[in-house]
Amino acid sequence: MATQILVEVRAFIFVRDVSSRMPATLEVKCTDDGCELDMFEMHYTYDMPDDVGVNDFQCPYCGETDCLEAIEL
Repeated sequence: MATQILVEVRAFIFVRDVSSRMPATLEVKCTDDGCELDMFEMHYTYDMPDDVGVNDFQCPYCGETDCLEAIEL
């Protein structure tokens, strides 16, 4: 007679709060009526200054700067 052995395996997943160390992400929409791009997302590097915002960029499609707005989720 064979002996059956039941082995229980448990996996523990530890999630750390890494939000303070993740690079910033900025979602932006172009409001220019003549522009075909409706929105885009930028992923900053860790070296991006904290005070950088949507006003520091231009639309990658139409090249305008005064029509960009940050998308607030």
